[in-house]
Amino acid sequence: MTVREEVLICGVDEAGRGPIAGPVVAAAVILNPASPIEGLNDSKKLSEKKRLALSEDIKTNALAWAIAQCDADEIDQLNILQASLVAMKRAVHALSPQAERALIDGNHVPKGLTIPAHAIVGGDASEPAIAAASILAKVERDRQMLEWHEKYPQYNFKQHKAYPTKQHLELIQEHGICPIHRKSFAPVKRQLERDHGEIKA
Repeated sequence: MTVREEVLICGVDEAGRGPIAGPVVAAAVILNPASPIEGLNDSKKLSEKKRLALSEDIKTNALAWAIAQCDADEIDQLNILQASLVAMKRAVHALSPQAERALIDGNHVPKGLTIPAHAIVGGDASEPAIAAASILAKVERDRQMLEWHEKYPQYNFKQHKAYPTKQHLELIQEHGICPIHRKSFAPVKRQLERDHGEIKA
C-alpha cells in the first residue's frame, strides 16, 4: 500500500460582503499540483475577462471545487459576517473529495468545520488556492447579479452589482427596494423607513 503524503488543502473565500442586495457567495478550491494554473490572484485585481478565463481553468484543472451562498434573507437573519462564514462552511463541506485542511481568507474561521482550518488575512493575494476561490466566488456572484438585473432592470444591477454606488442609492430612492435588497443594511433600512415598510415586488 502506498502512503499518500500530500494533504488535500482547500482555499476558501467569499464575494459580496459589501453590496446592499443579493447573496454573499463563497467558494472552496483544492488545486491540483500536477495541473498548475497560471495567473491566479485576488479576484479584485483581475479584469472581468481574466476572471472569467481563470474561472474556467479552475473548474477544469482543480482537484475539487464547490460554490455555496447565503441569500439576502439569511444575511438579514445572521448578519453579513456570520452569513459569509456559513457560506464558506457550506462550500468546504460540498467539496468532493473532501479537503483535509482549509485556508480561509480573512481573520475568522467558520464554526462547525469538520476539518482543521487557518485564517489568513490577505490570503487571496498570497495563497493560490484562496485566490482561486476568490475568483470562483466573484464570477458566480456577478453572474447571479446579471440574472437579477433581468428581473429588476430598474436598479441596473449589471453595472454596480448591488454595491451602494451613488447611482444605486438614487435608484432605490426612486423605485423603493426589491425582495433581494438586504433590509439590515443602513441604506436599505433608511429607504424602508421612507417607504413606511413598503417593499416593491
